[in-house]
Amino acid sequence: MRDERVPVRPAQDKPLHGAPFPPGRLHPALYVAEFIGTGLLVLFGVSVVILMFGQGSPGSRLIPTEGLRLFLTGGLFGSVGALIAVSPIGRISGAHINPAVTLAFWLEGKLAWRDTALYILAQLAGSVVGAMPLLAWGSMGQSVAFGATQPGPEVPAWAAMLGEAGVTFLLVLAILTTAAHPRTQRFTPLVMPAVLSILVWLEAPISGASANPARSFGPALVANIPIDPWIYMVGPSLGAVLYAGLVRLEAVHLPRVTVARLFHFHLEV
Repeated sequence: MRDERVPVRPAQDKPLHGAPFPPGRLHPALYVAEFIGTGLLVLFGVSVVILMFGQGSPGSRLIPTEGLRLFLTGGLFGSVGALIAVSPIGRISGAHINPAVTLAFWLEGKLAWRDTALYILAQLAGSVVGAMPLLAWGSMGQSVAFGATQPGPEVPAWAAMLGEAGVTFLLVLAILTTAAHPRTQRFTPLVMPAVLSILVWLEAPISGASANPARSFGPALVANIPIDPWIYMVGPSLGAVLYAGLVRLEAVHLPRVTVARLFHFHLEV
């Protein structure tokens, strides 16, 4: 029998550790942060794409080499994500801003399924709202379908899907491995521009190197073009599943995340 004189400490609500209290509790502030963060990522990140590749854009005039523009675009897009991760938005929600990243954290047991589902809904909704202002780019934006990701010419859907799975796997592997190791946690945001610059440079001609279903969803809706769910939804999800399978292999010895965030602060939730 419990001693009534000993006070009972209330359980802590730690949703980003996969331990919401009480079980089933929802966390609206986290979903709002993901909504805003994903909207900002799409607005500013895809604007970089338009400035680099739109018809008559300054990027295409100043940097005629397409490969270099792809490299710089990936780095700048990743830099937008890095800034969101270290911002107050990242402090609140962990700055997933990518359904594939959220899926990976859920598979690692660091996010409850209700929070996972609402994170993903918030990210998709945020991507639509963030893509709407892209219409202001006018004909320059329209020339590149307002930054919507599309497979390269004559690239079959299966190859594009595998390309998305591959780039997502490598992106998730890089950022979650860095976030999991105590010595590298604080450098996690820097991984995004470094990794994306290389991945976009290498893979964009195949699938567009989205690696983020939300990044593809909003611009496609605004541009009124069909989005292939096999390529831009299933592909990145498969990449997250591959990561979750890899970290469970004892022979690999990869560090595993303890909290569902991309940047670590002194106060964790």
